[in-house]
Amino acid sequence: MKKIILIILLIITKIYSQNLPESYLLDQEKILRKINSTSPVQLGNSITDIVIAGDTVILGTGKGLSISYDRGESWINFYNHPDFGTESISAVAYKNGYIWVATAHSVERDGQVLPEGSGLRYSSDGGKNWIKIEQPVDHKDSNKVVYGINILNALPVTTKISNITYDIGLTSDAVWIASFAGGLRKSTDLGKTWQRVVLPPDYLDTIKPTESYTFTLSPTSGNLGYESNLNHRVFSIFIQNDSTIYVGTANGINKSTDGGLTWFKFTKQNQTNHISGNFVVAIGGTNYQSRDYVFAATWKAEDLTEEYGISITSDGGMNWSISNKDVRIHNFGFLNNIAYAAGSSGLFRSDNFGLSWTKAPTIVDSLTKQRILTSTFYSVNTQGNTIWAGSNEGLARTTETGFAWAASWRVYLAYVPVKNKSETYAYPNPFDPEADVLKIKYTTNGQDEKITIRIFDFGMNLVKTIIQNAPRSGVVDQRIQQTEFWNGKDEFGNFVSNGVYFYSVQIGNSEPIWGKILVIR
Repeated sequence: MKKIILIILLIITKIYSQNLPESYLLDQEKILRKINSTSPVQLGNSITDIVIAGDTVILGTGKGLSISYDRGESWINFYNHPDFGTESISAVAYKNGYIWVATAHSVERDGQVLPEGSGLRYSSDGGKNWIKIEQPVDHKDSNKVVYGINILNALPVTTKISNITYDIGLTSDAVWIASFAGGLRKSTDLGKTWQRVVLPPDYLDTIKPTESYTFTLSPTSGNLGYESNLNHRVFSIFIQNDSTIYVGTANGINKSTDGGLTWFKFTKQNQTNHISGNFVVAIGGTNYQSRDYVFAATWKAEDLTEEYGISITSDGGMNWSISNKDVRIHNFGFLNNIAYAAGSSGLFRSDNFGLSWTKAPTIVDSLTKQRILTSTFYSVNTQGNTIWAGSNEGLARTTETGFAWAASWRVYLAYVPVKNKSETYAYPNPFDPEADVLKIKYTTNGQDEKITIRIFDFGMNLVKTIIQNAPRSGVVDQRIQQTEFWNGKDEFGNFVSNGVYFYSVQIGNSEPIWGKILVIR
């Protein structure tokens, strides 16, 4: 479970598409002056969440929050900002002028690295000012919770470790947060106080506040020896039409239509047309031609008959269809009748409501030739007919044309800039070819050039020609500095041996510039 928690820390599961008030756009100059930090790209390459609001793109990354008010032309990065410090972003949401963000980090305890929630922040003025809220925890004596006519035993969650907000849902009257240890909670006073929301235990499919119960609200048994309910370990939330709430846990999908009082649970085991698996890490949805569709990333949990896949319903959860089996999906985005899914094995598109999916090819920037080679995508969203996709190695943007992945791409890679044409660097360095891809950074100083890059061993024998007289653009977009890639293989397709290697970058007819690489497998 601890391994799963560390994986889920990088998964954010909610996407909203609503417009920021026009006053936000008018106030951009004041925001820029206060932040005093703009960049041509986002600061982090691990893009765990993408939220769209008009022309504004909000990113949750491993290096903090990034916001673009101009559809990705420039970015404000909040990493090392006084209101955020060096926290990673674990959830982002937007509704009715409010941006909500959850943060987290890792701590070491008894030789283990564990995730820890570090609270929430919200802004009502587009990011100029932020209000910080501590991660909700319980008093050690808070071992009771009222549910309708019942007073139930409840395990006090007194720690921030594993108590991370993985998802945020916003209704017109409340903020809802989904946490592994903290469960489902809501606040009606902008985070000043939090109410624990009671979900069914593992052995009940429905609960109503007018019925009598004796179960305990507890994700684990704890020191009090309470029940251990997987359904009280919460990971995802989706608000549909401000009235219907879907909540994903480690034991299925819970649905409420009365503000979180009555709940119905859907699992692999309790329906004929069921979901694929009970570990629900993401839920999203769209309305098309007056019909609501709900998509869930349903992973294999404890039952050996469960499967990874995408579970889809168009009748409010009464029946589910399953597609993309054996694929671990992290997030969804929608454009009319088209659905997009970001997963561990790629980026997917469906134009038939999830019956079949088409995987995106390797993403290459049509202008700069920068590439995203990873198959791991955490987030996807749409901005009009523009599609934004976030991976663990960068951000990408393309256009929906009506045909699967037919348009060109733009790629945004966070980088430390090189100052001029006489400088270069490569990372990660040391470099393990079996675990990563080497990135070679250089710049053409805003000019169109032909580039040659070669790898040499310690004896200066040629090992690999990466590119030769390859055209690279600098005029079209002078903000972008070029990146080339080496997979650690020689001209014959074999991984090179451990040791020191050199590389040369020749820009046009100029003298090559040199860098050093240490290969350790």
